[in-house]
Amino acid sequence: MEIRKGSQSAQKHPANLALSPSSSSSSCSSFSASVVPLTCSPVEQTALPYRMGSRGISIVSLSDCERLRFVDTAGNEWRIVENRFNRLAITGNGHEPVVKWSDFGSCIGMRESPEFANELLRAMRGRRDWKKDITKNELHSYWCRMTDPWLDSRIELFFDLCDRNMDGRINERDITKVILLSAPINKLSVKHEEAEEQASLIMEVLDIEHRGYIEPSQLESLFKVSLPKGSSATSYQKDQKLEPTSKAEILFRSYWRRTWIILFWLIVCFALFTWKFIQYSHRTAFQVMGYCLSTAKGAAETLKFNMALILLPVCRNTITWLRKNSGFNSVIPFNDNINFHKLIAGGIVIGVLLHGGTHLACDFPRISGSDSSTFRQTIAARFGYQQPSYFQILATTEVATGIAMVIVMMIAFSLATKWPRRQTSPLPRSVRKVTGYNTFWYSHHLFILVYALLIVHSMFLFLTDNLTEKTTWMYIAIPVLLYAGERIIRAIRSGFCEVEIWKVNLYPGKVLSLKLRKPEGFSHKSGMYIFIQCPQISPFEWHPFSLTCGPKDDYLSVHIRTLGDWSYQLYSLFQEAQVTRLKQYPKIYIDGPYGAASQDHIKYDIVVMVGLGIGVTPFISILKDFASRVKKPNINHAASGEGRIEKGPLKAYLYWVTREQSSFNWFMDVMQEIAETNQKQSVVEVFNFLTSVYQEGDARSALISIIQSLYHAKNGMDIVSRTPVHTHFARPNWFNIFSNLARRHRGARIGVFYCGPLALARELERLCTKFSTKTTTRFVFHKENY
Repeated sequence: MEIRKGSQSAQKHPANLALSPSSSSSSCSSFSASVVPLTCSPVEQTALPYRMGSRGISIVSLSDCERLRFVDTAGNEWRIVENRFNRLAITGNGHEPVVKWSDFGSCIGMRESPEFANELLRAMRGRRDWKKDITKNELHSYWCRMTDPWLDSRIELFFDLCDRNMDGRINERDITKVILLSAPINKLSVKHEEAEEQASLIMEVLDIEHRGYIEPSQLESLFKVSLPKGSSATSYQKDQKLEPTSKAEILFRSYWRRTWIILFWLIVCFALFTWKFIQYSHRTAFQVMGYCLSTAKGAAETLKFNMALILLPVCRNTITWLRKNSGFNSVIPFNDNINFHKLIAGGIVIGVLLHGGTHLACDFPRISGSDSSTFRQTIAARFGYQQPSYFQILATTEVATGIAMVIVMMIAFSLATKWPRRQTSPLPRSVRKVTGYNTFWYSHHLFILVYALLIVHSMFLFLTDNLTEKTTWMYIAIPVLLYAGERIIRAIRSGFCEVEIWKVNLYPGKVLSLKLRKPEGFSHKSGMYIFIQCPQISPFEWHPFSLTCGPKDDYLSVHIRTLGDWSYQLYSLFQEAQVTRLKQYPKIYIDGPYGAASQDHIKYDIVVMVGLGIGVTPFISILKDFASRVKKPNINHAASGEGRIEKGPLKAYLYWVTREQSSFNWFMDVMQEIAETNQKQSVVEVFNFLTSVYQEGDARSALISIIQSLYHAKNGMDIVSRTPVHTHFARPNWFNIFSNLARRHRGARIGVFYCGPLALARELERLCTKFSTKTTTRFVFHKENY
């Protein structure tokens, strides 16, 4: 295959351009644009893998640097390598600074993969005396060879890396050794037998004459092929023409439901505060305590309201029921119920500070220290005509219950914050021992004591005996009864929902898969979740887990990863039961199903799902739902509350990003089912990303990429995931992904659903806003919150 340097046609094919950094005094040479023809030899064509979910094979040419690179020169120029050399250098025998051969990897930026760096040094030095100190001039010559702009030169170096005997030939044994070298560097599990099979595959493709070895020219054909890339995954696409949609309009469309709820809440709080503030400004007690009294009473009124309101976002049955109504669901952001719960908690904190703070720091000192005549003329009757001291006021029922409430709330609030709840490392080890989800769960149930103290506190007031002014019970009666009713229904329902365990699987990474008999009358939609209880661990703890079964399946399934003490104990119980012959599994109770953000996928024609690690679980049921729709095209989704038939999405994309190869074992059957479904109708495109493997084109993963392509072309299976789904290496380029989605689905409204850490959620939400502003495609972001 010919590679033409500096061709004028490069300007006509921007997708084929490889632009290099400009030359500088510290670089070896300058790069020029290159054009790679989209043609390949018969041998090269065998390396073109099948892309699941795409119609045919999408060929996108790669630049020379993307095909094979030993070091990433971006942010790793020679001057940086030189600085590393200077830090590690010692004085050699000839008084010239040198570094030890074992520090070669640290110098060139391969500190995390020293084994590969050592083999690379051996390839450049030859078999003899390669374990000797390195001078700066030698290091520079090695650096220039590794960063040579000519692909042929880098392929020759890679050939030397594989050629253990330095005889100009690579045999099957050499390839096997390089595979076994590359696999652990990329955190891949490859047995010796598998490595031999993969090496045999390369020889089968390249050694057409069956000579038992391959030469450099044959290896070049694998690197010069234009490898296929799914256009939605990593390939570059040109941005669309910008549309005149303002960012303010997009932000309004994205956040108007949250905004009006928060504004309405703030207005109600402000109105209640103002009402009580003005009311107490005209009371006789105002002459003693002044605006401190008005402030405390205004804050008290907002506290009543918020103590009632904070229960509503956690009434899960009610929220799930309300979700079914399209009218409510269109104006109320049910997916943000937990965030709203936290916001109200913040309002309670502010109310407590204002109410309790002004009482303790202002009102009570003024009562005890006021002029006796003023005291007798105003509020003396409320204190038995005896002016109390500050400590006598603190000993009263209303103040004592108030202080007790604040202490209990401080405990519950502090243990519900991020660090104690997740036992994060910034906390001291002694503190981490008494924190975690269990501590959060039990401490949060102190709210029962808080509400009991609140009722007592509200019945004993200094300044009034009028029952119509003791309105706390009026605020909290309905929410408390609603919440209590939900807990009672949940207890009764779950008590009858001991489920039969049909199948148990224990996966690497301490992931437990449970296949349960579906209770009679149990009905759910894709994207919902259930609560699970194991009495053998705790009769009180319930934990939420996404359903990984389709709505049409005759069973329920969940996948549980050990991320806390409860899930670890559950995994251990089932692990012990698997070992015993009787296999007596612990009892499991379930409660649900409950609605989640993923349920809203039904609103969109195009759905994009992003799951990190175990965060893929909410989307598995959606994939199964897609598969069942394709198998039975005449059957639509179930009718909604108004009897209207819901239309399902027409296209779905799943981006699953994980750090561990073993993660792909969790849903191998689902991926196989999707592959079979796509043979009938391409409705789902799945993109797996394994971040432990170096990016495609990196020399450390180059041989793995080649084998992956060859094996997929021959057997239709991916050697990494062991499913028909092609696995991409390193982290996704989310900007390119959104750019391609916007280009492919012009004018569409795409729902983006995410489950995983908050950091990526912010990036995805920012990209949704950016591309909704700059293109005709509208991206709407949703995040799972439990």
